[in-house]
Amino acid sequence: MVKPILVFQTDFTYQESAVCAMYGVVKSVDRELEIIDATHEIPQYDIWSASYRLYQPMRFWPQGTIFVSVVDPGVGTARRGCVARTVDGYFVVTPDNGSLTHVKAWVGLCEVREIDLKVNRLRGKDTEETSVFHGRDVFGYTAARLASGVIDYAGVGPAYPVEEIVTFPILEPALEGGKVRGIFEIGDPNFGNLWTNIPLSTFEKAGFAYGDTLHLTVRHAGQVAFDQRVTFQRSFGYTAKGDVVIYNNELMKVSVAVNQGSFARRYDLGYGPDWEVEFEK
Repeated sequence: MVKPILVFQTDFTYQESAVCAMYGVVKSVDRELEIIDATHEIPQYDIWSASYRLYQPMRFWPQGTIFVSVVDPGVGTARRGCVARTVDGYFVVTPDNGSLTHVKAWVGLCEVREIDLKVNRLRGKDTEETSVFHGRDVFGYTAARLASGVIDYAGVGPAYPVEEIVTFPILEPALEGGKVRGIFEIGDPNFGNLWTNIPLSTFEKAGFAYGDTLHLTVRHAGQVAFDQRVTFQRSFGYTAKGDVVIYNNELMKVSVAVNQGSFARRYDLGYGPDWEVEFEK
């Protein structure tokens, strides 16, 4: 049988050897396991971003792929470590600290198991007395054991109700009175674009079409942070260099950019549940 691929994301960066140590543990369990990096550049302690980045690429991977997400400011505390199984056949190994929010809401989880640390914790490498590197000693190790067949899913540990999974609130997009409302859900850190949680289909229901000029209002914690008329286009090149543009991103969500510039940096804008957006003709 083909062994599952392991896809890792963390906030560790490559500035020191934490990622290398995790992968060493995986290869010590089974040298045949394939490891792929999603990203190790998630902002420090940003569980919300970890949750979104888990969801973002998942459906493009073969079913059975095991995703390992380690953004864990509560490492070593009573928060659960878990392995969740999605309704469409993927696994996520992660601290249960909110990082399953988007996968649970937008994909669906059918089962979750708490990692039994008496069984699925690295031993014999002089690691027993540390509680600050569960990415190596718990999550990477458990994922490798599951992928290699050393344990089956039941061998992870006891199941607990999916309803008990820790999640963040997600403000659902809405169409009312000709206005479309949502949030800036995530940013593109390289280009400075900001992605909303509003699907293109909601724009279509509102009667918005490519080429329209829309009034965009951004509020942060209730205070107006941006208020301008912006053109809605299919892609960046339909506007002049330096212009703000509303477009449809690769996940079919409405987004905002500066053509060959950074929308987030130019206007000092961010993302998350308290960054509300509103569009109207």
